[in-house]
Amino acid sequence: MNADSTSPRSDAISAPADAPFGTLPLSPAVLANLQRLGYERMTPIQAASLPLALAGRDLVAQAKTGSGKTAAFALPLLARLDARSFAVQALVLCPTRELAEQVTQEIRRLARAEDNIKVLTLCGGATMRPQVASLAHGAHVVVGTPGRIMDHLARESLSLAALNTLVLDEADRMLDMGFADDIGYVVNRCPSDRQTLLFSATYPPGVIGMAKRFMRNPAEVKLAERHAATKIRQRFYEVAEDQRLQAVGLLLDHFRPVSTLAFCNTKQRCSELAALLQAQGIVALELHGDLEQRDRDQVLVQFANRSCSVLVATDVAARGLDIAGLEAVINVDVTPDAEVHVHRVGRTGRADEAGWAFSLASPNEMGLVARIEKMQGAECDWHPLAELVPSPDPQPLRPPMVTLQILGGRKEKIRPGDVLGALTKDLGFPGDQIGKINVNEYSTYVAVAREIARDALRGLNAGKVKGKTVKVRRV
Repeated sequence: MNADSTSPRSDAISAPADAPFGTLPLSPAVLANLQRLGYERMTPIQAASLPLALAGRDLVAQAKTGSGKTAAFALPLLARLDARSFAVQALVLCPTRELAEQVTQEIRRLARAEDNIKVLTLCGGATMRPQVASLAHGAHVVVGTPGRIMDHLARESLSLAALNTLVLDEADRMLDMGFADDIGYVVNRCPSDRQTLLFSATYPPGVIGMAKRFMRNPAEVKLAERHAATKIRQRFYEVAEDQRLQAVGLLLDHFRPVSTLAFCNTKQRCSELAALLQAQGIVALELHGDLEQRDRDQVLVQFANRSCSVLVATDVAARGLDIAGLEAVINVDVTPDAEVHVHRVGRTGRADEAGWAFSLASPNEMGLVARIEKMQGAECDWHPLAELVPSPDPQPLRPPMVTLQILGGRKEKIRPGDVLGALTKDLGFPGDQIGKINVNEYSTYVAVAREIARDALRGLNAGKVKGKTVKVRRV
């Protein structure tokens, strides 16, 4: 861990978008290999980050799969390698085995300019013995998942003493999957004078905290064109008081958002709306001050991992709630405080995502709407309820994930990697069908894709996690 770390800051040093790779300080052999591979001009993330990374700066970059981010970190780490030394000089941490294998293949392609660069994949989907044997023969670059890298460090089969570049790829996804502690363990085994490159699709507080803890004065690359001011689309609907709850169902059936936060002014309204939505076959949960902490935790886990379509909440209960990928906010009641309205609406449209914000207002709430207009400096965009037509899909709104609860947690020394390994290695489910993994003191929650939920539940109950039989139930 670096002692003199700071928050990420923006830097203006970058290449023009769509610039040729020849403008970068790369060797003729590397440039010739890039040309053979069809790399002609830089993508926006490459143009913004490569000059900084090649200059040795720590870097926090916003980038998704498909943006060209692998080359954005692979070229700098390859430029720093000493091919004559068969010691691990670069480490790339990835959230899943599938991504790690993709990254490994791309680094090998980009490394063809230099002879005998060895890139090794270390993930939980393979047995340890062949990996240990490969490490014994030496490697220049290691790509792996946090849990398996941690296992090799604990066994001392992997040494990071010669490491000069650490890459955290899809950092937000690694945090979502519960790898924060494993990442901390690995980073603390790395030399303090390394270069650290962090790539993340979003900037939740956990990623910002990771940058502060593990990086030295990092430059921040955040592409301006991905953050339009109009990414939150607001619509207001006038409703009679007895139409209000039914109008929520109309909105959900018309727009069919995957994840919705519905704000009510009272606990009674929360309970009434949640009961109505559940009667319509929608997976809806309520969050208010009367819930016990254990129940509140379970509700938040289910909503955050996308196994609940609608969270119905009061403002007090939702305070401090920050859910990634929230597609819609519905103001079931207009709040008397215009600042609270702005705060509610701002829960959607985070990072580079677009979001909807719908507000239902009865005639006697128009004075409150006028306060909101004054606060926002613009008139509200009104639409008739009649334009909300049912979806042609006859199925009720279904969340994409299902939450399974494993009766065992930190007390039993269960780690996220153990659960991921049981599902992917032992049961054979693809890593992209496994969502967030939350390990608590006495229980563990894992989100799995709805289509594999039944088989995953049966397989975990019949199998083992960390070598032990466990009891698992669907939440």
